[in-house]
Amino acid sequence: MSNIEMREKIRPIKLLLMDVDGVLTDGGITIDNNGVEAKTFHVRDGHGIKLLQRAGIKVGIITGRKSEVVKHRAAELGIEILYQGMKVKMDAYSEILADEGLKDDEVAYIGDDIVDLPVLNRAGFSVAVADASESLKPFVDHVTVLGGGRGAVREVVELVLKGQGLWDDIMKRYI
Repeated sequence: MSNIEMREKIRPIKLLLMDVDGVLTDGGITIDNNGVEAKTFHVRDGHGIKLLQRAGIKVGIITGRKSEVVKHRAAELGIEILYQGMKVKMDAYSEILADEGLKDDEVAYIGDDIVDLPVLNRAGFSVAVADASESLKPFVDHVTVLGGGRGAVREVVELVLKGQGLWDDIMKRYI
């Protein structure tokens, strides 16, 4: 996809949705002897989510698993759109669009495996992380350079903000 085509797909984005395991994390799930689950999230992904929110773009999560860790991380980042335990992610996607009054072309989605494919096929801008299933990559608009849980979400955030002409204003805060 050319930079011009990518910008055209990014320009209308009002919501970034994503999976968790393999996107916000590296896909590893740690469970201790007491059954307590732990996940590792990349700090730059979190900061990127906050940058997107400050720019007026909403962020949401659709995940097939249920996890208190994800609930805590979403709350920490101010992510109010959180759907866990979604075996059919399209159900959550359709509900989110209806609730938010959005169309497909106003949504970007980041996934890592074939269970994300139905949503990726509908979203206006579809992204697979670098270490996503190879079976997924031919069906998306963009594949990140970085892997899941290693800054891939931040990479997409910067693409969206730059594609919408918002990045320079954000950088002024830091320069």
